[in-house]
Amino acid sequence: MDKFTKLTGIAAPMPLVNIDTDMIIPKQFLKTIARTGLGKNLFDEMRYTQDGAEIPGFVLNQPAYRKAEILVAGDNFGCGSSREHAPWALLDFGIRAVISTSYADIFYNNCFKNGILPIVLPADQVAILMDDAKKGANARVTIDLESQTVTTSDGQSFPFEVDSHRKHCLLNGLDDIGLTLEKASAIDSFEKKAATLRPWV
Repeated sequence: MDKFTKLTGIAAPMPLVNIDTDMIIPKQFLKTIARTGLGKNLFDEMRYTQDGAEIPGFVLNQPAYRKAEILVAGDNFGCGSSREHAPWALLDFGIRAVISTSYADIFYNNCFKNGILPIVLPADQVAILMDDAKKGANARVTIDLESQTVTTSDGQSFPFEVDSHRKHCLLNGLDDIGLTLEKASAIDSFEKKAATLRPWV
């Protein structure tokens, strides 16, 4: 998993509330168990017509936001079914952080496991960031995980809370497997000792 330390990038405004996981990645794309390749189908039903043509009005189809790395979203982002494909699709598109007032619990947890930082801020601060994002590609938002701040393009800074363990994992690029491998020497010692004490196992 890639480390998340400090990100300065384009923020795309998505003010819709209750964007669920089926909107993020529709069910017909859940057949794969690969974490790559889903970015092209991110927000598929909002992004394309039935014949596959881009819908010009959708934010990620607009030239200013095609390389967005941050989403500023409405309340209750990621609700619905507990599909891990949702953060996979966001990450494959290039989204490394989402800013909202609230998230569905399972989606929120899945983001951290896949290297995406979901930031919770009060509604008035999200509204400021939403307006900032609407300025387009010239307005870059900066997220500093170490200092736990989000800074608008004009220098307004907002602090955010994040669990210390999850922060450690993101800063060091550790997913569940990476966390286990941190204990590799202890695991090896245990297995050698167990093989000596219980050779029949």
